[in-house]
Amino acid sequence: MSEVPGPVLVVIPTYDERENIGPVVARLHAAVPTADVLVVDDNSPDGTGKLADEMAAADPRISVLHRTTKDGLGAAYLAGFAHALDGPHQVVVEMDADGSHAPEDLPSLLDALRDADLVLGSRYVPGGAVRNWPAHREWLSRGGNLYSRLALGVPIQDITGGYRAFRRQVLEELDLGEVASQGYCFQVDVAYRAVLAGFRVREVPITFVERERGASKMSRSIVTEALWLVTRWGAQRVLRRRGASVSA
Repeated sequence: MSEVPGPVLVVIPTYDERENIGPVVARLHAAVPTADVLVVDDNSPDGTGKLADEMAAADPRISVLHRTTKDGLGAAYLAGFAHALDGPHQVVVEMDADGSHAPEDLPSLLDALRDADLVLGSRYVPGGAVRNWPAHREWLSRGGNLYSRLALGVPIQDITGGYRAFRRQVLEELDLGEVASQGYCFQVDVAYRAVLAGFRVREVPITFVERERGASKMSRSIVTEALWLVTRWGAQRVLRRRGASVSA
């Protein structure tokens, strides 16, 4: 069994999360005191970026990456990954700013990296749970995961979740420049690429809690993008298998 690599950088994208970012980072540092934090702010109108700058000035573990436009969750994470790869961090973590990803679960994700390259915090494996979601949101999430699992042929129960920990090597070797999905399908895209590249992907249970403050960024266009892209990738997978069968 290998050691957990370090140091750790937690990338937290923000857009209008002024009420949430302080408590989330405080809980994170209570759970993993040595973790560094990168807040990637998309020019939040509510002053989240300014507050993050104040937090960074008071704590050397915190840094802020300011982006001028709101380009979507995927673009924010890609910017955070690029920043991470310019530094010394050996583990890069994705975490939402709204408190839905419990920082107290992070030690379990990091511990699972002992025998994995990518660890996914999963709502839908034994021990995982979802709290305070309306029924239609949970059924949409479960249906999207089932469809992705069948279309892509991957044994992942929660491929759409956004709480995950990467070994640095994964981000270095995946061609992130080809990742085109900008909404929540970004999570499917990156995990699927990791599976195809042969990296060890593992799921650990988490409890997902619906945000208490602020508004969700989920929209109809995000769902439509995800459905279209997963369908396209699934069709490409079928065509590759048929081509391999013909060649054989």
